Amino acid sequence: MPAPAPRVVVADDQDLVRTGFRLILTARGIDVVGVAADGVEAVAAVRRLHPDVVLLDIRMPNMDGLEAARRILDEAPYCRVIMLTTFDLDQYVYAALAAGASGFLLKDVTPEHLAAAVRLVGTGDALLAPSITRRLVERCGPGAAAADPAAADPAAADAARQELAVLTPREREVLTLMGHGLSNAELAREFTLSEATVKTHVARIFAKLSLRDRAQAVVLAYETGLVTPGSVTAPRPGHPPSPAG
Repeated sequence: MPAPAPRVVVADDQDLVRTGFRLILTARGIDVVGVAADGVEAVAAVRRLHPDVVLLDIRMPNMDGLEAARRILDEAPYCRVIMLTTFDLDQYVYAALAAGASGFLLKDVTPEHLAAAVRLVGTGDALLAPSITRRLVERCGPGAAAADPAAADPAAADAARQELAVLTPREREVLTLMGHGLSNAELAREFTLSEATVKTHVARIFAKLSLRDRAQAVVLAYETGLVTPGSVTAPRPGHPPSPAG
């Protein structure tokens, strides 16, 4: 039996975007329970309507999407946030992912991709392919002029590394390869395991490190130094990563 469609709030300062996204999602059986024209309205809508997913524009008046995402995820940790932007690899997207957003979409997304993305994060998965998240972190993350100063805080990075002590050696290997962008199927091939076993490892990593989804796992892998910008080729377990060419 298919999972029920998520309840959605669309927040964008352009009326045309709000209306278009609402029509697209509604036509595909997804219930848009509210809209908002800025970050303040978005936070209020989440408090009032308790949606499963929020489509949140990064650049809005009164309160931008990044601050709105932080407040929404602080008050409603069950909610999934997808950031909307007109710019590929917008500098604020990394900070949004670090704050707990499940991914991002460009505003010229196709109707089919939009609906599929909303349904995907509504199930608790991450929207972004890990390889795309990796590109974001390499461009915008620690060591690459992060938009959020806290993201480059050495003390915060040290604290994050200490958290990794709760992981088993195999779980650290899995997290490292997730940071390199490997999917569950690719991880299964690397470790010669079933996908079900890999999913168990991933679920345990999320639980031990209080991670929301795969996007946050990739961010953490960079913040703790398990993966470094420039090491774009995924290593095999027990082997160092190949340097970028």
